[in-house]
Amino acid sequence: MGRFGIIGGSGLYDIPGLAEAAWQTVDSPWGQASDDVLTGTLDGVPLAFLPRHGRGHIHSPTTVPYRANIDVMKRLGVTHLVSISACGSFRDDMAPGDFVVVDQFIDRTFAREKSFFGTGCVAHVSVAHPVCPDLSAACVAAARSVGITTHDGGTYLAMEGPQFSSRAESLMYRAWGCDVIGMTNMPEAKLAREAELHYASVAMITDYDSWHPDHGAVDVADVIRTLQGNGNKARDMVMALASRLPQACAGGCGTALSHAVMTSPDRRDPALVAKLDAVAGRVLTPKDPT
Repeated sequence: MGRFGIIGGSGLYDIPGLAEAAWQTVDSPWGQASDDVLTGTLDGVPLAFLPRHGRGHIHSPTTVPYRANIDVMKRLGVTHLVSISACGSFRDDMAPGDFVVVDQFIDRTFAREKSFFGTGCVAHVSVAHPVCPDLSAACVAAARSVGITTHDGGTYLAMEGPQFSSRAESLMYRAWGCDVIGMTNMPEAKLAREAELHYASVAMITDYDSWHPDHGAVDVADVIRTLQGNGNKARDMVMALASRLPQACAGGCGTALSHAVMTSPDRRDPALVAKLDAVAGRVLTPKDPT
């Protein structure tokens, strides 16, 4: 296993308690990441932490530089990446303060770059099973071990934002069978799959969105109060997770690109291939015949 990575969402902007902690700038051909990356060790495990919105929360869900964020994590040697994000709930039994370890997504975003690949190097990865089952199971165990009410599995509806849902939208998403709603796990999960990372998503519930008869609208003040408590819980979960990271994977995360690249080697755009050195170097770098 390589380095353990955390992308922290609203309410989680640092990881206290890291040994040899240092913030460092990591260059990426995909632009500037959301912030510098906090590196160090946690219980002897190398860790890299990136605040998704930047310290001080400067990026909206739409303007988060998702490709650069995933790329810098891969460049730092991250192999196991846990996304932590705030979300709303569509279920009475998934209450504010609970965590949901997501296993499926519906992507309703429309204003974001969703792939590292494109004209000059086309690739299609499967996201039928978009998270790492073994890393997700470790997240469930870690969260429960520190007393967090944690739901094992759930469908995350990714909306564009930055506005919250209308009541009609909220009721529709609930009727679709979605469990939680957020603004940031897409295209992050798709990009993590393209980068062959073991990816897990931990969604921290802050509210009931706008469908609930007793919660007619999302109250930002209430959300912020819940966020603060969830941030403390997330730090406890991360501390417990370091010793539970899986050594193997049943989901094929590390070989997602093995049969995904469609463009013939002689037709690939050298400039795009150069940008893909960290993300897809395993399948794009010519093998030494010796």
